[in-house]
Amino acid sequence: MAAPISLAGGFISVSRKLATFLFNSVFLAQAATAVRNMDSERPTKLEFAVQMTCESCAQKVRAALEGKPGVKSVSVDVSKEEVLVEAALTSAEVQSLIESTGRRAVLKGIGGSEPDLGAAVAMLAGAGSIQGVVRFLQLSEEHCLIDGTIDGLEPGPHGLHVHTLGDLTQDCLSCGEHYNPFGKQHGGPGDTERHVGDLGNIVAGPDGRASFRLEDRHLKVWDVIGRSLVVDSGEDDLGQGGHPLSKLTGNSGDGLACGIIARSAGLFQNPKKICACDGVTLWEERDRPIAGKGRSKTNPETPAAHL
Repeated sequence: MAAPISLAGGFISVSRKLATFLFNSVFLAQAATAVRNMDSERPTKLEFAVQMTCESCAQKVRAALEGKPGVKSVSVDVSKEEVLVEAALTSAEVQSLIESTGRRAVLKGIGGSEPDLGAAVAMLAGAGSIQGVVRFLQLSEEHCLIDGTIDGLEPGPHGLHVHTLGDLTQDCLSCGEHYNPFGKQHGGPGDTERHVGDLGNIVAGPDGRASFRLEDRHLKVWDVIGRSLVVDSGEDDLGQGGHPLSKLTGNSGDGLACGIIARSAGLFQNPKKICACDGVTLWEERDRPIAGKGRSKTNPETPAAHL
């Protein structure tokens, strides 16, 4: 005779699963809210190369962008295959809107309302499938924008810091300490007592992607070029956790992915359509890894370039 089914046991099991789901959802929502409190609503100008051959293409791109929340203005030049967008969205969000039309887009330059004060980029790579791109734009003497997307992370918050050394010989272990030229204790982005390199937390969603747009008053692009950017395995407690490492590193765990911060192009400063280092064209680059294996190899599945 079959053993009787315990309805109470089944109910408890389902309840536990539901409680875990709700806890994780609330945790991610709270973490995301904390990051949004540091988000920048200041619009920036994003210059994209977009595959277009006719006015119909341009109309579809305009329709995908104009009127969308956060998009201030759109300019399309079919002859140059160029789209200039002024928006308070991440570059990844704008790129996604453009590519929803079925056309590939590549960010070529980024700028603000002030004259060019400097821009930089860090291409992050780490264990497994973790990779991302983070851009820095000096909006004014007092404000630096940090715009980035990192994939392959565990869902939840991860500490993000600029480190002193641009040395990846031992991956993230050789990046040195947090960039701290004034000898202060670790803190949060809004604190007076903090390392210059303390950028708080970014939050990865259930798909492992963290897309963020932050503004910082301490960081200067010209001070961080040649240093490194590191995303950590855990949440930064912003110096408030009471752990022995709280006032040193935020107790955010080991570095998961890192990259050297290098100078990058501002608006209309990048005329390249092919990379001299490995012969990868602008459109081919869109479909290949940021760096490392597979970038320069011929891939039969990569669509032909249309330059």
